[in-house]
Amino acid sequence: MINTLESIEQLEEILQKESKVMVLKHSSTCPISHAAFEEYGEFAGQDEVPAWMLIVQESRPLSNYIAETYGIKHESPQAILFQDGKPIWNASHWKITKRSLTEASTNA
Repeated sequence: MINTLESIEQLEEILQKESKVMVLKHSSTCPISHAAFEEYGEFAGQDEVPAWMLIVQESRPLSNYIAETYGIKHESPQAILFQDGKPIWNASHWKITKRSLTEASTNA
């Protein structure tokens, strides 16, 4: 299941509550982002790590907050794995595959 992130407060609450969280920055207008979303959906259906996404066009302040707060250059699509409230892995574009997401979350 993929949950939708909509605010900075919601992100901060999730990062405090969960030991690991995967977040996808998704563009609703980009074909590459659509392919990454499909892969992310397969990952979210089988992994123990909570899967969240934000739609960049609808949550620009949240997207910018993640980039600025965690020092991760914004890309879309972009997957970020947080552990204990800190980003420990990220990938973008065609590097977002079910396999890469699973390996990152399992090896963390």
